[in-house]
Amino acid sequence: MTNRQQNKILLCLLLTPALLWLGLLIVLPHLDMLLLSFSKRVATGEYKPALAQYATFFEEPLYWHTFMRTASMSALATAITLVLAFPVSWYIAKIARARSKAITLAAILLPFWSGEMVRTLGWVILLRSHGVIPQFLFSIGLISEPVELLYNDASIMLGLVYASLLFMVIPLTNALETLDDSLIEAAYDLGGKPANILFHIVLPHAAPGVAAGTIMVFMLSLGNYLTPVLLGGKNSMWFTEQIYTQFITRFNWEQGAAFAFLLLSLSSLMVWAGLKLSGQSFANTMRRV
Repeated sequence: MTNRQQNKILLCLLLTPALLWLGLLIVLPHLDMLLLSFSKRVATGEYKPALAQYATFFEEPLYWHTFMRTASMSALATAITLVLAFPVSWYIAKIARARSKAITLAAILLPFWSGEMVRTLGWVILLRSHGVIPQFLFSIGLISEPVELLYNDASIMLGLVYASLLFMVIPLTNALETLDDSLIEAAYDLGGKPANILFHIVLPHAAPGVAAGTIMVFMLSLGNYLTPVLLGGKNSMWFTEQIYTQFITRFNWEQGAAFAFLLLSLSSLMVWAGLKLSGQSFANTMRRV
């Protein structure tokens, strides 16, 4: 057996666990759900091919409205996260010294040492009518009585941005760390204005990091369930809640599978469009993660 054949066998052995994980836990369940979404139950354990589940989505205004609301709010959360994360990433990559950089990264990572449920319930404690923030505003006289800051779009947006900030900071920091400082210094020496330097030097260089962070934050926001439900209440109108209702409450797995694939199609389409508009490739973007 030659060395080349031995290397191929070794590579196959190393890839086997990952391929099994992808095949058994991701590909096969998704294929099964895809087939289920194109089925209609005619009797117990009996199904026939049908497009009724997808037709229901387009015929029912509530589903379509919830779907578009989820997409638009996820896009807005992604934009806000990018605006907030960029100066933090710039500070970590270009300004902070080693100790300050470590402290800043630790402060960003610290909330993620607890689960998503704990982090979201923390905001519930802060924002509810008798919570920390309304009571503080009342005590200093800014409001006449404690108000309910939960169960609105603003609280949902706050929770989504808070939950996604880390996933924008990391790829942005990785991209900005490779930017040569001499390019910025030369631009200043030649009389370049800060805005021109930002848009013509910094942002083009950071584009793969921006694309990677945007993809992750958008998909996390789009598929989030706990944050919209806990912070938005019954009026959150988030599409993942519709999927949960179909699967768990109504036991209509065919409809739930159709909704799940519609959400997957939307996220894939938005990722493709974002990469095309930014001129990035998927492989180059994932290197920044």
